[in-house]
Amino acid sequence: MKFELPKLPYATNALEPVISKQTIELHYGKHLQTYINNLNNLVVGTKFENADLETIVKESDGAIFNNAGQTLNHNIYFLSFSPNGGGEPKGKLAEAINAKWGSFENFKKELNTAGAGLFGSGWVWLAKDASGKLSIEKEPNAGNPVTKGLTPLLGFDVWEHAYYLDYQNRRADHLSEIWKIIDWNAVEGRY
Repeated sequence: MKFELPKLPYATNALEPVISKQTIELHYGKHLQTYINNLNNLVVGTKFENADLETIVKESDGAIFNNAGQTLNHNIYFLSFSPNGGGEPKGKLAEAINAKWGSFENFKKELNTAGAGLFGSGWVWLAKDASGKLSIEKEPNAGNPVTKGLTPLLGFDVWEHAYYLDYQNRRADHLSEIWKIIDWNAVEGRY
């Protein structure tokens, strides 16, 4: 198998109460594993067989795109958390957020509003362009900002499987709570 489930840098219960052990086990262990398995099976014999994940997301469509996009999205998502997370970014990322949105609180509000307002399933992203300029991107389904030439820094999954066991239909509550577990070192490393 070419693509593999990334190793989590925390135990499956370490993000509680923000994200429950049961949600991690199902979302990471079942949903993400299925996307990876599907992707590995779908690329055999195609031009994507030896391509890296970002190339596949940028150049594919249909089932290959859906499974590659969800693999990339979830890899970023699950590796953006820490049981010791939260707080605010520092350094150049913090400066760029303040320059764009005026304050970290304004940025959080904008990202939460974008995520809560995305109709149906998808993702809301903090992304940067080649010059480092930040933007909030709303992507339906398996969408990722790499398809627009942007670099994804932080993504919030607004598919119901990401939050339904813990928050039922309260997507906005989930989005508000997830800030408590963001590993800003990981996010800053992408900037």
